[in-house]
Amino acid sequence: MSSTPTFSVADIRKSFLDFFVSKGHTVVASSPLVPGNDPTLMFTNSGMVQFKDVFLGTDKRPYNRAVSVQACLRAGGKHNDLENVGYTARHHTFFEMLGNWSFGDYFKRESLKWAWELLTTVYKLPPERLLATVYQEDDEAYDIWTKEIGLPPERVIRIGDNKGGRYKSDNFWMMADTGPCGPCSEIFYDHGPEIPGGPPGSPDEDGDRFIEIWNNVFMQFNMDETGAVTPLPAPCVDTGMGLERLAAILQHVHSNYEIDLFDQLIKAAAREMGDAGTAALMQPASAANKSLRVIADHIRATAFLVSDGVIPSNEGRGYVQRRIVRRAIRHGYKLGKKTPFFHKLVADLVRVMGDAYPSIREQEQRITDVLKTEEERFFETLANGMEILDAALEGGAKVLPGDVAFKLHDTYGFPLDLTNDVCRERDVEVDEAGFKTAMEKQKAQARAAGKFKMDKALEYTGVANQFTGYENLSETAKIVAIYVDGTSVAALKAGQNGVLVLDTTPFYAESGGQVGDEGTITSGSARFAVGDTLKIKADVYGHHGTLEEGTLNVGDTVQAQVNTAVRAATMRNHSVTHIMHKALREVLGSHVQQKGSLVNADRTRFDFTHNGAVTAAEIREIERRVNEEILANQPTQARVMDIESAQKTGAMMLFGEKYGETVRVLDIGTSRELCGGTHVQRTGDIGLFKVVGEGGVAAGIRRIEAVTGANALAYLQNLEDTVNQAASTLKAPVAELNGRISQALDNARALEKEVAALKGKLASSQGDELVNQAVEVKGLKVLAAALPGADAKTLRDTMDQLKDKLKTAAIVLAAVDGDKVQIAAGVTADSLGKLKAGELVNFVAQQVGGKGGGKPDMAMAGGTDASKLPAALASVTGWVTQQLG
Repeated sequence: MSSTPTFSVADIRKSFLDFFVSKGHTVVASSPLVPGNDPTLMFTNSGMVQFKDVFLGTDKRPYNRAVSVQACLRAGGKHNDLENVGYTARHHTFFEMLGNWSFGDYFKRESLKWAWELLTTVYKLPPERLLATVYQEDDEAYDIWTKEIGLPPERVIRIGDNKGGRYKSDNFWMMADTGPCGPCSEIFYDHGPEIPGGPPGSPDEDGDRFIEIWNNVFMQFNMDETGAVTPLPAPCVDTGMGLERLAAILQHVHSNYEIDLFDQLIKAAAREMGDAGTAALMQPASAANKSLRVIADHIRATAFLVSDGVIPSNEGRGYVQRRIVRRAIRHGYKLGKKTPFFHKLVADLVRVMGDAYPSIREQEQRITDVLKTEEERFFETLANGMEILDAALEGGAKVLPGDVAFKLHDTYGFPLDLTNDVCRERDVEVDEAGFKTAMEKQKAQARAAGKFKMDKALEYTGVANQFTGYENLSETAKIVAIYVDGTSVAALKAGQNGVLVLDTTPFYAESGGQVGDEGTITSGSARFAVGDTLKIKADVYGHHGTLEEGTLNVGDTVQAQVNTAVRAATMRNHSVTHIMHKALREVLGSHVQQKGSLVNADRTRFDFTHNGAVTAAEIREIERRVNEEILANQPTQARVMDIESAQKTGAMMLFGEKYGETVRVLDIGTSRELCGGTHVQRTGDIGLFKVVGEGGVAAGIRRIEAVTGANALAYLQNLEDTVNQAASTLKAPVAELNGRISQALDNARALEKEVAALKGKLASSQGDELVNQAVEVKGLKVLAAALPGADAKTLRDTMDQLKDKLKTAAIVLAAVDGDKVQIAAGVTADSLGKLKAGELVNFVAQQVGGKGGGKPDMAMAGGTDASKLPAALASVTGWVTQQLG
């Protein structure tokens, strides 16, 4: 074997991009891990995701050749490698994909020749170590490899329909069941005969000798519903090469976890583990070393997810993020790390990858804070959860019961795959069917508490409508479609609910957080009340409402009139949202990213990333900045331009949004963002701005609510009424209200102290009387009694006094308030070996419809059936007698 030069991961990224730039390609930056407006994908899992709409023909780019290094994630949904990370040499959650694309430009010949040139000339891989696969029927690709590139025929392997049907092949790619598809050609590297495994297509192809490094996909056909294919008018190329796999080959190592990038991250993880980490580094094949690999892999995934706006939570992408974080923490715990450590690796990651991905450097502190918060939360329950898991697996159990797995998930935050991880290490199976049964039971209970309705999707096949609502609030139009209960109809009659589609409309359809317009659609005596406007497709608006009078038919000419007052109020709130967003970033920091919004005529609601509560001082500063922009009364400007020009203007592109070939750049005050919504003409039209609410909606996500214009005035007037009413109640001028409130609070506190003192005296006197009611059971005094009018503190104080007087005792005291019961149980120190207060209080509480707990010597409980209290107290002596044997 001829020697190959050592390339760092950074070298590989740069040389790959440089090579394809020399071939006329445009470098395209890595897109976020969260695909913009693509409900079919949880995460960006390949380099082609950001070009999907180009291949489908719904988007165009100013270039027809592209190259990128794309950050990818396969840890949720259909594409999930999480459970394999740490157990194989090449599985990752986060990885980088090198790719080049042709959109109707070059095809197979250039793609394969350039791939060969890069691998053998730039990276200088030995040609004799490379082999290729082609689809069985792709003679063109086979001839390019054998006759033009010169690869020996025995090293070009044809792969047929090996997956049970026509075109069902490892070497035939399909975007979906129908649509663009075509053959592909994979390039493999041969690690040599000393490594087990056979070539692709052979029975032992899953061995490690032959490793796929690059796949060239040729989108050549369109497949219809019958499975038949026809040539595409403009064939495309989509390629992908795993950076980590290529680095392992170029750096002469067999495992991806031995490349320079992982070497640094694994050493950082070992540093945080202390002596256990040092020992693990010395044992590459050990379970401990695999744990270090898991931690190193997972810090990449979790940090990049936070950078792209994904915060740990209990649903969707946030839940996948939580699973990855907690899996990493568990592996650190397994190595003996009992305190938070994971967040400390963010700085090491930034040193390794910050140059290639500046966003993680810019957000280093925020990423660290988010991971630290999640880590601290899990460490609070991790030890208890592991104790339960260990107890369930004692005695050589081979199956973990499903209800235990669900309890770990529901109570202690153990995702199922984390429990599976632990059990796999101990050769134990998890009863996943039982887990799912417990999960469904809980979901059924949750569903019983509420209902939801999903409207039918409307099958509209007509042309797009024209939106004129930026300029006009009234428009003459023609009805092109009518729907009732999701079905297309020819006419709508009085009293029916339906959806109208017009050829032209001034109604804005809900988008970008702004609600759809309300209004009327009329024709002669017919009047249709529009309650909402929603998109049927990207460029087709549906007007939802009720026909109040008359009849409407497809083809009728109508007058469409937007509710001007509602639209004006909504525009004020939408425009101020942009200014507020800018103020939030200025006051709180550039880490602030929009995570959702709702803009209607009443208020604006804005969700954003931030790790702590927004202080009163910060809210006042935000209000000051926004109102300053409003008072400047600058004109609003909207410009339509191509996406590249928009980016050059510095316009902010909102996270999670997907933008087409042309976009609308909106300038409001000093804010510049991309937005398709409706807005005021000048900032002064917004009127007054006032924040009316701020709070947390999820870990790392805050919500701020604000009002403008007439709504802001009404809010302040209501606030003034409240202040005046309080002043009147306290018989004080408004200017003296604070002082009078403080005086009233002082008086209340003084009275509370008096009441507490009286209750203490009552407890003391009752304690003296109760001593005589105690009965002796085998040398232990047992007392069970009710204390009328007592609160929880009185119960505890009386308990302490009775313990002192009875010396060796088990005591139950209870108080009733309406139907509710409060219970206290106590056991003196010399009796704890025989009885536990927690067990005693639960025995009593269960009889009155409650439960409770506490320390062995003192426990509290509550109940809901006071009628059963006398019998419950009477049963205490018998229970104690039974416990003492």
